[in-house]
Amino acid sequence: MKPGLLIESLDHEGRGVAHHDGKVVFIEGALPGERVIHSTYRRKESYEQAHITQLLKASPFRVKPGCAWFGICGGCTHQHMHEAAQVAAKQRVLEDCFDHIAKLKPEAMLAPIHGPTWGYRRKARLSVRYVLKKGGMLVGFHERKSSFVADMRGCEVLPPKISALLPELRTLIEGLSIRDRLPQIEFAMGDSVAVLVLRILDALSPEDEVRVKAFADSHEVQIWLQTKGPDTAQPFYPLDGPTLAYTLPEFGLTMPFRPTEFTQVNHDVNRMLVRRAVHMLDPKPGERIADFFCGLGNFTLPIARRGADVLGIEGSSGLIARAIENARLNGLAERTRYQVMDLFQMEAPVLAALGQFDKWLIDPPRDGAIELVKALPEDGSGPSRIVYVSCSPATLARDAAVLVNQKGYRLKLAGVANMFPHTAHVESIALFERG
Repeated sequence: MKPGLLIESLDHEGRGVAHHDGKVVFIEGALPGERVIHSTYRRKESYEQAHITQLLKASPFRVKPGCAWFGICGGCTHQHMHEAAQVAAKQRVLEDCFDHIAKLKPEAMLAPIHGPTWGYRRKARLSVRYVLKKGGMLVGFHERKSSFVADMRGCEVLPPKISALLPELRTLIEGLSIRDRLPQIEFAMGDSVAVLVLRILDALSPEDEVRVKAFADSHEVQIWLQTKGPDTAQPFYPLDGPTLAYTLPEFGLTMPFRPTEFTQVNHDVNRMLVRRAVHMLDPKPGERIADFFCGLGNFTLPIARRGADVLGIEGSSGLIARAIENARLNGLAERTRYQVMDLFQMEAPVLAALGQFDKWLIDPPRDGAIELVKALPEDGSGPSRIVYVSCSPATLARDAAVLVNQKGYRLKLAGVANMFPHTAHVESIALFERG
């Protein structure tokens, strides 16, 4: 018998899967095809969780991680895996979810969407903590499986401008009077603007204000202050800076946003995902289309640009206000309407009251859209086409089972978008057609 365990596949969290003594063993950092010696840190009746203690046979897809802090920082889990293999593994996760959860297989799988794998992350939340034993102020992501802040001086998935600021931010905050009352920094980058949101629990002193303003000038960033929840974030300096925004050039759209509002973190992949979604939906002038979980209009406005009339529905009144303003800014106010609605509490009569739609686009959070799809009529009078963009393959598969088995749709196409390279996160898109 060969020594060690053979890694058979990856699970949905990116761990290697093996079998030993009748149990499934999930081994962090192991790749399919590898043989490893493992050390178990959690035992259950039917499975174990383990670390690698010795790599006996390496996968041909194992590569040197691109970041010096990989393995310490908890932000990435897959830098040791070739980028093409990461995408293939995510496609397999999506296929497995359809198979095991929904007992479905798409009629065709789409080619994966992928873009830059380094420097791609345009939004993130960084923790801040003063730790004397680690040399003072720390600014970064949490350590893997820990609430401790990783001692990191850069991050290869952040834009180079932001990565280079991590040591500078440590110096800045260590010199502030409220260094122990500043637990978090959120950053957001648009196409030409970088914003840092300082979460402060006490007011800045006059000396602090001078330091922060000098930092903003020196590094060409905008500083916002947030005293409580995300809605309290406000510009601090400069007050006359350019607007934070991303663009969708193919559709001639500019999308302003607040740094604390939800937007996709990977602008390059988002552009390709929007292009694919609109192509699959194929909106036409005169059609009435619903965009559920519309956010600030990331899909609503491209659909409207193709000539359709679009109703965007979203649970956040703040995002709806932003979507309305973005429609006006882009000259699409006449083709768009918006409505605030709790889509997790949808019922058939409420859905029917919205009127008849030719097509739907759905882009829910991780919880999916189960109540929405359950509210669809079963008599074939629903939309002829549904494009479903998902950040959770498990809930997509669950909802797909309802659409196919109860509502009379076919699962025509599905595929992944590598929105978060070097992580186990799977973004996907699927097309359903009636009949």
